[in-house]
Amino acid sequence: MKIAFLTPEYPHPKTGSSGGIGTSIKNLAMGLLTEGCSVRVLVYGQKEEGFFDDDGICIQQIRNVKLKGLSWYLTRKKLQKIIDGLYENKKIDLVEAPDWTGITSFISPKKCPIVIRLNGSDTYFCHLDQRPVKRNNKFHEKRALQKADGLLSVSQFTADRTNQLFGLGKKFTIIPNCIDTDLFGKNVYPDNLSFSGSLSSGEVPAAFGRREDTILYFGSLIRKKGLLELPYIFNAVINKYPTANLVLVGRDVPDIISGSPSTWQMMEGLFTEQARKKVQYLGSVPYQNIKKQINEATVCVFPSFAEALPVSWIEAMALQKPIVASNIGWATEVVDDGINGFLVHPTDHPEYANKIIELLENVNLQKEFGVAARKKVTEKFSMAIVAQQSMLFYKTLI
Repeated sequence: MKIAFLTPEYPHPKTGSSGGIGTSIKNLAMGLLTEGCSVRVLVYGQKEEGFFDDDGICIQQIRNVKLKGLSWYLTRKKLQKIIDGLYENKKIDLVEAPDWTGITSFISPKKCPIVIRLNGSDTYFCHLDQRPVKRNNKFHEKRALQKADGLLSVSQFTADRTNQLFGLGKKFTIIPNCIDTDLFGKNVYPDNLSFSGSLSSGEVPAAFGRREDTILYFGSLIRKKGLLELPYIFNAVINKYPTANLVLVGRDVPDIISGSPSTWQMMEGLFTEQARKKVQYLGSVPYQNIKKQINEATVCVFPSFAEALPVSWIEAMALQKPIVASNIGWATEVVDDGINGFLVHPTDHPEYANKIIELLENVNLQKEFGVAARKKVTEKFSMAIVAQQSMLFYKTLI
């Protein structure tokens, strides 16, 4: 089976910055490779045309067409021509694209099936953010979904809300995002300084390097992920648990509502003087270093207002970290409240803080949640399982 992904982003130094869509595509691509598929990633919006190999995945860089007033249309037609050529030369059997901005709205390949996988459209996120969506984006997103040969969604919540927002009445097959459970799979908790697990030569057990009472958030610093609620939550934590520390990892994003160039600067003014002394913002770190940050944390927090199915939550759970996350929509498809994590509304600052403190104070509960979280990830969100589910779906269209 020969699968192509059409995307504006991919996590590699040659293709520029990437967010959740790029990470989810790479994870699935790696899973498909393991299952014997051929995988090509068509990355548009690039500075130059080119090809390179990324651990067996063929990356094709594509420049957009630049012509005032017609760039969006001509770029789509260029992509259509590329897809037609690859399909006619039997290099691909199917193309999968994300719902974001509806790139396939005016792409009509001669025979190659197109699948749209919901990871959250602009219309969807604007709805969850309670802000207006650009009419042009909504038009293209709806048209792309209407024209697609197959429809997937990473969560039932996202599928239901997308149907509602666009008035589609479509059937979406639910296949979640996935992670490499081997890569995110060597964290353990200390028990009288004992250690069980596999270590490469010279590797220090992750648990031995943990920073006690450390709360970790990793992801973009942006309003929709609850980062303007987190200072109030941490203020409440510090009032009751003054030894706690908060570590923030991720790209600082301008705030679309206030116009502020920095969400971090907005956050700084919301911490109390006592709490601000216990906050460390590390900025962006290479993806390969995220595991180290998770390993060193005691609890991971995700007070988000807008997600489809967040990979970051799954990564923390795979490393057996207890998490306190948002209880909105998609959340119950990832976390079972009180079993492998806690779910609290981001605006309920006192309760959110209480759940964090409950975990900081109870090492046994940390272990219990961590083990259950890892089990949930291996059973539902592993690359092998999600790749096999995706292949079964693709076969119905090829």
